[in-house]
Amino acid sequence: MDDLTRRRLMELGLALPIALVACGEENVAAPLATTPACDDGDETPEQTEGPYFIPGSPRRRNLRGNTNGRALLVTGRVLSPSCRPRRRALVDFWQADGDGEYDNAGTGGRGSGGRGHQYTDAKGRFRLLTVRPGLYPGRTRHIHVKVQPRGGEVLTTQLYFPGEARNRDDGIFDSALVMRVNGTRAHFDFVV
Repeated sequence: MDDLTRRRLMELGLALPIALVACGEENVAAPLATTPACDDGDETPEQTEGPYFIPGSPRRRNLRGNTNGRALLVTGRVLSPSCRPRRRALVDFWQADGDGEYDNAGTGGRGSGGRGHQYTDAKGRFRLLTVRPGLYPGRTRHIHVKVQPRGGEVLTTQLYFPGEARNRDDGIFDSALVMRVNGTRAHFDFVV
């Protein structure tokens, strides 16, 4: 519990469950935070870009019109390690479509995995309308991302879904990169 700050606990709504555990209620467990807090000193972990990255993605916030699958809204922020919003940070997404297929030609055509980039707003926020990516052999469900603050280095990483059976068997999976998901909405804050 030393890793969690009081502020982060309040943001996650975990103060009550942790207080109950501290008071001896052993059967009450507090969920773990999945997005690193910007003030805990941990930056978002880097991961491989994989074989399907193609530079020069189109600038767009909506990948759903170009891919098959169930709608998913991914939101979040790009923050500095000192919790300052990273305004105009580049956020580049690519992923498999709902059938587990990537757009290997980079065309973004219907029935192929989505690709697109955007820039964060003045508060470091991004908003991506996409689809829940399909599964393909050897990997769990994931979304690839490159994040680059203005004048900074590029972070290449992947975002994951909680509760996926394949998470435990995927050799690349990192629990620090699990998004908070509620139905058709997901959230992740990048700390770079």
